[in-house]
Amino acid sequence: MDRLPPPPSAAPLSEDEARQLRAETRDSMFLLATVRRPQGTDIAVKVRNLSPGGLMAECPSGFVRGDLIHCDLRGLGTVPGKVAWTAAGRIGVKFDAPVDHRLARVGTPSAPPPTMLIRASKTMYRPAVR
Repeated sequence: MDRLPPPPSAAPLSEDEARQLRAETRDSMFLLATVRRPQGTDIAVKVRNLSPGGLMAECPSGFVRGDLIHCDLRGLGTVPGKVAWTAAGRIGVKFDAPVDHRLARVGTPSAPPPTMLIRASKTMYRPAVR
C-alpha cells in the first residue's frame, strides 16, 4: 500500500515531484487541525486538501521529510502518519492507514436552528415593496 519510495535524503521535494507522488484525488477544503510530534509538541496547521491517504497543510514550523506525526482532524480524530514532502511553508502527510476523508466535512452537532418568532403576513406594511 506504500506508494512512496523511501526518501533518498531529507531534501525538500520540488512542486513537480510532489505532484507526481500524489496518487489519489484530493478534496479541497480549509480546515484547522493540530499536528503533534512524537516529542509532544503541538503545531496548529491549515489543511488545504485531504484524501483517504493523506493531506496537504500550511504550517509555520519546519518539518523534515520522514518525520512521524499525529494529526488531530475534525470528524476523524487522531490520525498517525509521516511527512512525505515539504515545500515553502507547506507539508504533505501520508497517513499510516486510509481514512474516510468525507467525515471531516460533516459538521459537528450543535444547537438546533433558530425558529422565527415573527411570521410575515400579507397585511404587514413594507415601505418601497409593492
